Amino acid sequence: MTKKNVCVVGLGDVGRSPRLQYHCISLAEEGYYVNVIGYKGAKPKRQVISNKNIQISYLPVVPEFNKYLPRLLAYIFKVIWQSLTLMWCLLFKRRSHYVFVQTPPAIPVFAVAWLYTIIAHAVFIIDWHNYAYTMMALTLGEKSFLVKMSYWFECYFGRKAAANICVTKSMRMDLLQRWGIIAAVLYDRPPEEFHRTTLEEKHQLFTRLSQRYSVLGGSVHSTAFTTVTANGTVSLRHDRPALLVSSTSWTEDEDFNILLSALIDYDKCDREDLPKLVCVITGRGPLKDYYIGIIQATKWNKVSIITPWLEEEDYPLLLGSADLGVSLHTSSSGLDLPMKVVDMFGCGLPVLAHDFKCVGELVRHGENGLVFKDETELSAQLIDWFSGFPYKEHTQFEKHIKNFQSMRWHQNWVQQALHIFK
Repeated sequence: MTKKNVCVVGLGDVGRSPRLQYHCISLAEEGYYVNVIGYKGAKPKRQVISNKNIQISYLPVVPEFNKYLPRLLAYIFKVIWQSLTLMWCLLFKRRSHYVFVQTPPAIPVFAVAWLYTIIAHAVFIIDWHNYAYTMMALTLGEKSFLVKMSYWFECYFGRKAAANICVTKSMRMDLLQRWGIIAAVLYDRPPEEFHRTTLEEKHQLFTRLSQRYSVLGGSVHSTAFTTVTANGTVSLRHDRPALLVSSTSWTEDEDFNILLSALIDYDKCDREDLPKLVCVITGRGPLKDYYIGIIQATKWNKVSIITPWLEEEDYPLLLGSADLGVSLHTSSSGLDLPMKVVDMFGCGLPVLAHDFKCVGELVRHGENGLVFKDETELSAQLIDWFSGFPYKEHTQFEKHIKNFQSMRWHQNWVQQALHIFK
């Protein structure tokens, strides 16, 4: 069989788009040639860079002077720039049999990709991760002309796709009822590298990170969490702090104030059976510096907060070392699910998740985690969870999390998505 060429397009940082990269890896494993088009930023996954069947084409960024233009003019210039550079990139590579677009964003990529498929007699496919117009409405408001234009654009060009994939059953139903678009559901699943971390891996991780974050540290033979015994084996310290992890994009659709308020309540709680708590918050985003300023200005007694950007191989090790995860994701549309929770479950980590419309498709309260509506509920859950640590166990969640771990990304992708490319 002649190998087919698939062009995977996402107008974002390729290295910070895990779902897009997982698609590329699965396509390459199934014998397709893959061209990836996006923007340069974080380092892509090793499996993407090293695979001879995957090539990455980076788009030129919008010129710097654009940010000094009036908002509407800047947006128009950005759309024109992206349209021309994307079409140029599509035309001057090997011909694609399929063009697979991850959204958001939708403007102008839907129109450009569809036009290319007409020229090249290719198949246009969309992976709906969220709605672009709802994300735009977070900053511009629902009544904005640009938001209304984005809604029409997504509807008009979204209907032109030959096939569609989406991330939840709720989104599948909404696409059908809203725009008459039929989509297959492909839930996010963790790849194999997400698993529970061994004691030796924990010790090595905390030893490395303690060079930058003293709250984790000690020496080669001891960290805040682990110690090396006389016979050279690694064990957990009985006086270790609890480790809480969260990953956030530091944007408006994740209210970090909820976690911050809950941690302040935890810090002020005078219960004697509460351990010290180290909270590691990963991710990058526009509001990060703002919240770091608040964290540094707050006087903490029992709680320590660090905000590292981790190397690709260290992120799953951290999740697999933690005692509990927190997700603040609420979704601008209410129809997508946080991949960070998928990663945490992949590492065997129970999760406290912010409640929203379709979160129950991933986090089932009392089965594989807990959901909370506000900082008061989150604070109570944190205090209850860590009371009696490290002797109190939460084994009631293990069965359901292990069931989730049994289905990994590629196996799920082959079952739900491979047929679209045949």
